[in-house]
Amino acid sequence: MPEPFSRRRFLASTAAFGGLAALHPFSARADAGQAHLRIISTTDLHCHVYPYDYYADRPSDMVGLSRTASLIEQLRAEATNSMLVDNGDYLQGNPMGDYIAYDRGMAEGDLHPVIAAMNTLRYDVGTLGNHEFNYGVPFLDKVNAGANYPIVCANFARSLGATPREDALYLRPWALLPQTVIDGNGAVLHGLRIGFIGFLPPQVMLWDRNHLEGRFEVRGIVEAARAHVPALREAGADLVIALSHSGIEPGPDTELRENASLQLAAVEGIDAVVTGHQHRVWPAPDFTGAGLDPATGLIGGKPAVMAGFWGSHMGLIDLLIAREGGRWRILASEAEARPIYRRREDRTIEPLVGDYAPPLRATAASHEATLAYVRAEVGLTTAPLQSYFATVSDDPSVQLVNAAQTWYVEMLVEGTKWAGLPILSAAAPFKAGGRGGPEYYTDVPAGPIAIRNVADVYIYPNRLQVVEISGAEVREWLERSAGQFRRIEPGGAGQPLLNPDFPAYNFDVIDGVTYQIDVTQPSRYDTEGVLVDADAHRILDLAYDGAPIDPEARFLVATNNYRAGGGGSFPGADGSTVVIAAPDTNRDVIVRYIVQQGAISPGADGNWSFAPAGGATVLYETGPAAATYLEDVRDRGLTIEPAGDAGDGFERYSITL
Repeated sequence: MPEPFSRRRFLASTAAFGGLAALHPFSARADAGQAHLRIISTTDLHCHVYPYDYYADRPSDMVGLSRTASLIEQLRAEATNSMLVDNGDYLQGNPMGDYIAYDRGMAEGDLHPVIAAMNTLRYDVGTLGNHEFNYGVPFLDKVNAGANYPIVCANFARSLGATPREDALYLRPWALLPQTVIDGNGAVLHGLRIGFIGFLPPQVMLWDRNHLEGRFEVRGIVEAARAHVPALREAGADLVIALSHSGIEPGPDTELRENASLQLAAVEGIDAVVTGHQHRVWPAPDFTGAGLDPATGLIGGKPAVMAGFWGSHMGLIDLLIAREGGRWRILASEAEARPIYRRREDRTIEPLVGDYAPPLRATAASHEATLAYVRAEVGLTTAPLQSYFATVSDDPSVQLVNAAQTWYVEMLVEGTKWAGLPILSAAAPFKAGGRGGPEYYTDVPAGPIAIRNVADVYIYPNRLQVVEISGAEVREWLERSAGQFRRIEPGGAGQPLLNPDFPAYNFDVIDGVTYQIDVTQPSRYDTEGVLVDADAHRILDLAYDGAPIDPEARFLVATNNYRAGGGGSFPGADGSTVVIAAPDTNRDVIVRYIVQQGAISPGADGNWSFAPAGGATVLYETGPAAATYLEDVRDRGLTIEPAGDAGDGFERYSITL
């Protein structure tokens, strides 16, 4: 007869943590034939194993699987039965990922550091995210070969069949994992079969078109689920957990919907949903809409969790289950995203857990090699590179990207049929606060500039591409960017300026033209890039070479494969207008530009600004370190004053238009 569970957990928790771990109420109150099952999850790790910011080259208490791993062990100790899952976007996202992909490489049989770290934690199953494909499918194949757990995905295929069940999927759609559970009386119960099914956002076909087009295809998340969940049940699954690398948004299901976890939860046969992709936290009150209950963690009536990003949180779904009549059912559920840190009132960070050593040991050599890689100097900057005001004024960090892209494309087109066309360049600020927090800005001091600094300016492994578009499409591109701003009443006071649902990486600045943005007008496009007001025009005085732009003139625009392939839904950039797909990443182009220049003097030429708005004042939030550069942005023509603490570590400024 088995030893009662409470005594075994007493001993195990004492050994692991030097004291007693409190049992979750579901474990404490479970009766005979009932069991507490905990689904522990990570999502959007983006290769963050060490608690380290490689861009700033310093430790960070806000990131790292080594910290979330400490929570994993605690959560396991609090529950009678637990399973660990990963929800995708584990591979790309910091210089360690880039170092392995671009410098060290992956030979057959190599173990990628993020997989090595995850293997130490005994994951049960995982799924793919969209960023897994950034380095190409052959690289991904080598990485995933080292995982000691199955990776599943039901809507990504080498080819589509007549029905989803006939698709030639890249990976198995689901995994059925038998579990032995311990009930409330300490009895060992056999026969529980848990099915895990995975999904990724269909937009991966746009975002990584250069790697996937012509070789792979996708299904909509809900379409695939409606076909494969019944198959999983037919195979004997007692419970079905969806691993959905897709966010949470209210509304009806639409074909190839990007953020479809709420709609997925409505699929019959799914019991719980692990979500991600949005880099947000659920349950949380900032999600609102029909079908969302942050008090209980239910979406569409099903328990769900979203565990932040970069290891900031550990997700957990607690289920109290009962075996009745030879079948299992859920009696109660809870969901929580447990953080690894908190921000104190003085804005400093308090770590809530320490490191769990096994992931660190497994990746120590790769961590040290990454530090050497990012510290390699490539040139000199005579002025700081910072992005604290990049969404309200012309910005030196964006200017550097555009200057490098223009320089590179000028060389590419020399002697070609495109040589006579004017060259423009489009770039957006990638580190501009928002959900990344008040420290999430580029801030490179004057002096030697290293690869880590370039990676700080351009954080994605995009490849440079060139599109050929008309002057009219240049205008529409900028109108799409101008959707970042709320509509402002002329002469009004204290109005919030930025639309919080508009990501900074979709605020493209186009260099080579001059223009103003009139925020007193409605936006022509919504946050998804859909034309919503055909009569609205925010872009004023758009000029090329000092003259109003000719709508019929042809222009080359340097950008990246994400944007050129349709990412962000920008007019003139849907993949069909690409004329040059360069062999180099945008980041490598910047490095080559700096090496060629020797020393750069980053500044901003003021090619765009806000149109006057009758003296209206608007509120803008940025990181506290922005104060260092306040005079610089004033010199660029912005009338701006400090306006107090904005909360959550941000500082507020008032801008007069």
